[in-house]
Amino acid sequence: MKDYVILKNDAIKLRKKGLSYGEIKKRLLVSKSTLSLWLKDVQLTEEQKKKFYTKNIINLSKGPQSQKERRIREINEIINTSKKEISNRLSLESYKLFGTALYWAEGSKTGKFEITNSDPYLILFMVNWFDKVFDVKPNNLKAWLNIYPQQDDKEIKKFWSELTGIPLDNFGKSFIKPANKNYRKNNLYYGTIKVMVRKGMNMKHKTYGWLRAVLKDISQKTNLAQKEWKSLRDNSRPINI
Repeated sequence: MKDYVILKNDAIKLRKKGLSYGEIKKRLLVSKSTLSLWLKDVQLTEEQKKKFYTKNIINLSKGPQSQKERRIREINEIINTSKKEISNRLSLESYKLFGTALYWAEGSKTGKFEITNSDPYLILFMVNWFDKVFDVKPNNLKAWLNIYPQQDDKEIKKFWSELTGIPLDNFGKSFIKPANKNYRKNNLYYGTIKVMVRKGMNMKHKTYGWLRAVLKDISQKTNLAQKEWKSLRDNSRPINI
């Protein structure tokens, strides 16, 4: 059982030494409301008041930063926990469908079997996906860069070649965005790369077959909605004069 007389005396002594309510609370395990009652008549020196004021200013200045750091820790914890929900070894079907979804989002919808992006993780995954799912090796892929004038075309090609295994000889002529007052100054470090599978049209159709299999449960509703709202697609495109 706590001896509140002793605790009160200890609290008064600590307060006179210049400790804050928070610091005293941690030492004596007494609520701030109780401390407020016990210490209301304890007078602080001007130096102690100045110290508390300075500390409060510092704490206020650190407030947003502390919240930011706390949020970063929370996010890292969420990510680390969710990582454990996924098996280290994906089944071939899961791996196949993950690449199919990425191609649906980032791949060419018309024309050749190719994907364009600036994210090294996404591009390397898809290069490996072409290999594992379709047995298309990196040395059979073609690539093109889309970069800014201030970037080094040769060095960026070397980066992507080393990352993906696509030979430098398989890189076509890069598209250099023309310099103008509106171009992005915070350019993408590695530019944007387009990776194409040679003679890959049948593979592309196969990929969309997998996609249709995944979407079959919603295809009827989607088709009916598009048919009902067909008028939205009948608007002619504006003509540039």
